[in-house]
Amino acid sequence: MRIVAGKHRGRQLAVPQGSDIRPTADRVREAMFNSLCHGNRRIGDGDSVRDAIVLDGFAGTGALGLEAVSRGAAHVTLMELNHDALILCRENVASLGEQARVTVLGGDCLNPVRAGQPCSLVLLDPPYRSGMAGDALAALAGAGWIAPGALCVVELAAREPFTPPEGAELLDERRYGAAKVVFVRWRTDNDA
Repeated sequence: MRIVAGKHRGRQLAVPQGSDIRPTADRVREAMFNSLCHGNRRIGDGDSVRDAIVLDGFAGTGALGLEAVSRGAAHVTLMELNHDALILCRENVASLGEQARVTVLGGDCLNPVRAGQPCSLVLLDPPYRSGMAGDALAALAGAGWIAPGALCVVELAAREPFTPPEGAELLDERRYGAAKVVFVRWRTDNDA
């Protein structure tokens, strides 16, 4: 697995042995970030990554968050509950020398700690077919992780159902083989 574009383009990331952690495939990550960085008529014009405050929830190896850092995000928090995955996240952050812009946080997206700062971009990759995505978004919003107007991107299994939680608007949905990527915009204070 490698970083697809940006400052760290082509750099390899440590990946897990076995099947407990399922990293996002390079081609899915590339397609997702192309939509985020180059605009998309459904999700908005412009670059949603550059200078963003990002949460990578269910971080696994940290590949999504580290791709965001490589493409110019101001700060990324990698939130992960699995101990082995946290070790991989720390290794990958260190190998890229991004300790100043990336925080690795042991935590549960379904029961998160209070955020120090709300994020303008939230990337979630829960276990496929777990049904956790909507509940995780609601819990993260309740703990202050999602800023008003934030863009949330969720990776699911291709046929996995998804209903946005209250306060979120479904903008677009894309399928890439076994994966589906859903783009959601969080309500603004004016929408409440």
